[in-house]
Amino acid sequence: MPARNASSAPEFLFKEKLWPSPWIWVISVGLSGAGILMFSPISAAAGIIAALVLLTIIATLLILSTPTITVSGTNLRVGRASIERKFVGTVESFRGAEATAERGPRLNGLAFMCFRGWIDPVVKIQITDPADRTPYWLTSSRRPEELVAALTETGALTETREQRP
Repeated sequence: MPARNASSAPEFLFKEKLWPSPWIWVISVGLSGAGILMFSPISAAAGIIAALVLLTIIATLLILSTPTITVSGTNLRVGRASIERKFVGTVESFRGAEATAERGPRLNGLAFMCFRGWIDPVVKIQITDPADRTPYWLTSSRRPEELVAALTETGALTETREQRP
C-alpha cells in the first residue's frame, strides 16, 4: 500500500465540530447520577456502577452523534450530508430571534437540518442543484461568519442578522 503524503490530504477552508456545550455534560453527569438512586436500595456499589455505565453510554452517544462541518475547495459536508460547492447558492447566517425564526416558523419542511439546541447561531445554505428537491440546508455553527466566508466565492464576510431589543 503506498504511503500517503501530506499533499494528498484534503485541505479544508473551514472545519467545525459541533461539540456539546459544557452544560450538556453537566446534565449528563446529573442524569447518570440517577443510577445511584435507582440501584442504591440493592447496594451502594451497584448504584455507583450503574451511574458509571450510564455516564459511559451517554458520553459515547453524545460523542458519536456530534456532526462535523467541513468546507473544502470542491465540497461542503455537514454531518453525513455532502454536496459539491458548485451547487451552493446564497449563504446567510442568523443569530438570536432571527435564528429561532429560521429554525421554527420560517423553516421549509424539505430543508436539510443539522442543528443542535445548545448552539444558537444557524447558517442557511441555498442549494441550487436542479435534481435536488432540498431548497436549502440549515445548520448550527458557533462560527457562522467564518462558515459564510468559506462558502462565498469572494470570501467576504456577509452581515449576520441579529435582532436587537
